[in-house]
Amino acid sequence: MTIGPPPPLRAIKGLGRLRREKARLPSLLSFPAGLAPLRGLRHSGAIMTDPAASPARNVPELSVSELSGALRRTLEEAFGHVRVRGEISQPKTASSGHCYLRLKDDQAVIDAIIWRGSLAKMTLRPEEGLEVIATGRLTTYPGRSSYQIIIESLELAGEGALLKMLEERRRRLAAEGLFDPQRKRPLPFLPRVIGVVTSPTGAVIRDILHRLSDRFPVRVLVWPVAVQGDAAPAQIVAALEGFNALAPDGPVPRPDLLIVARGGGSLEDLMAFNDEAVVRAAAASAIPLISAVGHETDVTLIDHAADYRAPTPTGAAERAVPVRLDLQAQVRDLTTRQDGALRRFLQDREVRVAGLARGLPQLERLLEGYVQRLDDRAARLDAAPRRLLDQAQERVRLVAARLRRPADLIARKADSLERAQHGLDAALTRGLREAARVLEQMGRRLRPESVARLETQGRRTLADLTQRLDAGLTRDTARRAERLNQLALRLDSVSYRAALRRGYVVVRRAEDGRILANAAAVSPGMALTLDFHDGAVPATAGQPARPRGRKAKEAAEQGDLLEGL
Repeated sequence: MTIGPPPPLRAIKGLGRLRREKARLPSLLSFPAGLAPLRGLRHSGAIMTDPAASPARNVPELSVSELSGALRRTLEEAFGHVRVRGEISQPKTASSGHCYLRLKDDQAVIDAIIWRGSLAKMTLRPEEGLEVIATGRLTTYPGRSSYQIIIESLELAGEGALLKMLEERRRRLAAEGLFDPQRKRPLPFLPRVIGVVTSPTGAVIRDILHRLSDRFPVRVLVWPVAVQGDAAPAQIVAALEGFNALAPDGPVPRPDLLIVARGGGSLEDLMAFNDEAVVRAAAASAIPLISAVGHETDVTLIDHAADYRAPTPTGAAERAVPVRLDLQAQVRDLTTRQDGALRRFLQDREVRVAGLARGLPQLERLLEGYVQRLDDRAARLDAAPRRLLDQAQERVRLVAARLRRPADLIARKADSLERAQHGLDAALTRGLREAARVLEQMGRRLRPESVARLETQGRRTLADLTQRLDAGLTRDTARRAERLNQLALRLDSVSYRAALRRGYVVVRRAEDGRILANAAAVSPGMALTLDFHDGAVPATAGQPARPRGRKAKEAAEQGDLLEGL
């Protein structure tokens, strides 16, 4: 680090100013003649005189604040404007907006401060390891007994430092994924609207418009911006964000493609397109972006973030749209090829269909299997009603076995038949009355001859229907009665009363009618009721007889005939 110019004469001149400070401090005494003050300055901040040159009572007494203030004024007057070249180290921006950093070289380090107002005006932001030339003034910080430089402006120390800064910025943005090839989107084949971000007065916009007009005229929206200088980055960012903020169906159409363009220039002239805010805005653009900055050898950071880098603005226009004449020729060629391919396809299909038709079997052979399956299904269908009838009869037998009183079931069925017959008679009567009423109403609207003819025909039809209904009711009633009698006979055949007719009796307890199934349930003197097949007889139980011999054993093993009743 070099502070210029620092000749020894300035230090001596600073000591002269320090002598003049004693006039402002009433407590100071006169310095001895010579350079005693120069010898009395120590790094520790105290002022001492040579004991051999001055008595102890002539030593001036200064407070720490007085000495710090005198040193600060001397330093600020001697180094009120300096330019320092060094490397930035440990830059840190406080919550107040001030930036604190250190400038260093291979031999020394100096603290530095950039106040918030100065930092906002700087185009170059302090970054770690950046070699710069700082312009400002020296001052002291009494709280730590240190000196520091108040920086008012920063500039890069040569093109090498600028390239180093750009390379470090490129690596940092690449690490964030802003230059990832997977983020790049394909450009539209034929955009309807193209947005151009460039200077409105340069040759770049004229070259782009002329090239677009020659190849394929489309609508172009120009967002004028400054392409170099301190205001250029903010204007370029505003243009990119403005184009992306346009509504697709708004009064100003949203571009399908963006072109950021600038002519050639030096590295410093192209710095606006290396700005971090511009690069981030390009990477965040939802609209595909073409970067066309400088000549083919010029590479900026926005080229890495764009979806496509064009070597020149004219190359960007050529990449943006195809040549209309080439497209027309290509369409004509494709149409001709399509017609030929379609004809060949149809001819090939006709040949294939004809060949396949010759290889198809006869229709009768294809239907033989299906006819046989149909016959098999028909045979199974014919046998199905018989099986269903057998299953129904089996269910009827099961239901009949559960019936207890055939006489009650017969009476209930007879009553149901009687009610059904009464209902049918009533319905028939109502139907006849309704028919007579309808006929009467229709008769009022008909002529006498038609009425007589319709009446005669209706009476014959009514008589025929009445006769058929009576015959049907008679047949249905007879069929149902016969069916009911058959079910009653089947039920009676499986009833326990058939066993009673063969000589068995049912023993019941007289007081509640409960069936007594074994002798142990009968006590002497119990009132009993004996149910025969033709009636019931009261009885009284006597003493039980002891069973003897084989018959007694068989009687003990004999099952209960009335079990389950």
